[in-house]
Amino acid sequence: MRQTMIVIGGGLGGLSTGCYAQMNGYSSTVLEMHEIPGGCCTAWDRGAYTFDPTVSWLLGSGPGNEMHRIWLELGAIQGKRMRTFETFNTVVSRDGRAVRFYSDPDRLQAHLLELSPQDGPLIRRFCAGLRAFRTCLTKYPFLTPVPLMGRRERLRMLARFVPYANMLRRAMSEPMTDFSARFREPLLRDAFNYILYEKHPSFPLLPFWFQLASHANRSAGVPEGGSLALARSVEQRYQRLGGDIVYNAKVTEILVEDDRAVGVRLSDGSERRADIVVSACDGRTTALDLLKGRYLDEGYRTLYTRTVHDTEMVFPGYVTVFLGLRAPFPHGDPCSTYLLDDEQAARLTGIRHPSLNVQFRSRHYPELSPPGTAVVYASYFCDIAPWRALSTGPEQSSRVRRGVETHTLAVGRGRAYQQAKRRVRDTVVEVLERHYPGIGQTVAVRDVSTPLTQVRYTGNHDGTVLGWQPFMASGEAVEEQIRKHGPGLPGLRNFYLSGVWATSGGLIRAAAAGRHVMQYVCRDDGRTFRAAVDESAPSPTQVFEEVGP
Repeated sequence: MRQTMIVIGGGLGGLSTGCYAQMNGYSSTVLEMHEIPGGCCTAWDRGAYTFDPTVSWLLGSGPGNEMHRIWLELGAIQGKRMRTFETFNTVVSRDGRAVRFYSDPDRLQAHLLELSPQDGPLIRRFCAGLRAFRTCLTKYPFLTPVPLMGRRERLRMLARFVPYANMLRRAMSEPMTDFSARFREPLLRDAFNYILYEKHPSFPLLPFWFQLASHANRSAGVPEGGSLALARSVEQRYQRLGGDIVYNAKVTEILVEDDRAVGVRLSDGSERRADIVVSACDGRTTALDLLKGRYLDEGYRTLYTRTVHDTEMVFPGYVTVFLGLRAPFPHGDPCSTYLLDDEQAARLTGIRHPSLNVQFRSRHYPELSPPGTAVVYASYFCDIAPWRALSTGPEQSSRVRRGVETHTLAVGRGRAYQQAKRRVRDTVVEVLERHYPGIGQTVAVRDVSTPLTQVRYTGNHDGTVLGWQPFMASGEAVEEQIRKHGPGLPGLRNFYLSGVWATSGGLIRAAAAGRHVMQYVCRDDGRTFRAAVDESAPSPTQVFEEVGP
């Protein structure tokens, strides 16, 4: 009987895997290359300010859905306030006009009709879908992977969605880019593409309705303490369950004997052995480096040697700019996406779309900066190649363009690289000055991170935070591989994949992946899977804040 487990990676996926392993009687150790937990779910201090780049909304922050149950089982949100704003995002056009995307469908419909009465039918259709999704979300399955559901359980799940079948079919098949193009008002035609902060060209209507409906149901708020505190809470839950986490422990190889994973080798040359190995770190690194390309069928080999290098198939990385302000300024919307002119966009290295998302992070997390101060967080979707070209010599830059050895290149070095970071920072301040005159004079602390920063601290392929793109061939291929092989690789026993590379999506998907992989492990060992809510602290409380005029 298998008893011991090594989990590679201490992000949310790895910590979740460890928690559910302990709940089911396995003795697990999480190995994390960094000195803190969380992976991409993190934060860092600059003087008296804490800069938090991750959780802008947390799906499952409120009750009434299965996502919430997972966070309670992981001890992630107990004893915390969950803050939800009246608006999900505000999109500001180049001429200064604003569209406030209230998550309440009635408030949103009234606002949009005021902006564009001639688009009434399209507006009412969108808001009707949002109303339906508010109910549909309560039935959405997260606790058990569909391939492990019994026949009756699948039939019950399908029966719950019968009333929403036509709506879901439309939501999955109609791209937002097509839907938004039908607006007669140019302001709405642009703004609808940026509801989810950035432009997602491949997304159908479904994720837009899903996110807004979760927000309207008070289940897409932000957790008190921010991203690193969320990761710390899961780390503490893991340790209370008896799990062991080792930091500054970088895995360089997964040890295999007789087609069985038997342990790992670390960068210091030491080895650790276990009955089961779970990789919750970067998928490409796992497949091609830690396992040296073995045990990949045609599907996985295509994913990790070709698909992963297609920039449309993997979520892009971010450039983030943090500003610590000396004053409690400004008093605007907590989250806005500004559409940029061509000259501004040209100064933002690697930018995917001419837009900048700006959050007054101290509205989300007032506890992360001193009283009487504020934190601004600005970000944009970004390609890594221009940043790599700035930080490497001509020979290496050529190899980057050919997609060769991108994981071994130096990161964050070079005068040109630093100059580009300063140019990005200055452009962000310039954009803010147009909307909040005088804000630049209050800046006390600045920091800029790029996709290369993400590579350095997490090892994620090309600095991506979310891995495979959903609603694209890559996400569909991963789902097909899991249907065929479960969360493992063909021909390799005692090995499983977890985290965002074994699914597609954000933090809740990573957390759910840990639960799902342990359901497969328990099935393989003939055990009954068990999970329980952490009762060591009270349930979270909900805080709602009105926004705007």
